[in-house]
Amino acid sequence: MKSRASGRRFGGRQAGFSLIEVMIAILVLGLGLLGYAMLQTMSLRFTQSANYRTQATNLAYDLLDQMRANRFRADQYTAASFAPGTINNTACSRPTGSVTVADNIARWQCQVARVLGPSASAGVVYANGGDVTITISWGDQRWDQVAPDATTAFVVRSRL
Repeated sequence: MKSRASGRRFGGRQAGFSLIEVMIAILVLGLGLLGYAMLQTMSLRFTQSANYRTQATNLAYDLLDQMRANRFRADQYTAASFAPGTINNTACSRPTGSVTVADNIARWQCQVARVLGPSASAGVVYANGGDVTITISWGDQRWDQVAPDATTAFVVRSRL
């Protein structure tokens, strides 16, 4: 009489995973995680860029609202134009009491330089017919590997 062992036979068939299958699975998982990390990095870049655009929009409309509130002196706001690197004061304060157009311009320029960085610049054009063009530029091309510091500009045109 022959006795049977445990019922399992280890003959010509393999059972379970081989080491190569495990290594391929780890490689596929690693590539997927690497792609996810790259996606997160690009998302962060684009989010920061969108934040800068939002800030530039708010600052341009802030100056435009100041000009609308003071229409008789709107031509004086062309002094708000400045070149990159010319605004050094980053401690912006809101003037109180008797506030002049020059005080408002200085605060606005300070806010632009503080929010958008030292490469920011602004141009304000006022025409006699009441047409206003405000251009705010800053260095933000994070997704461009060739020229990451190329300028981005936001332009708003309005009639007072």
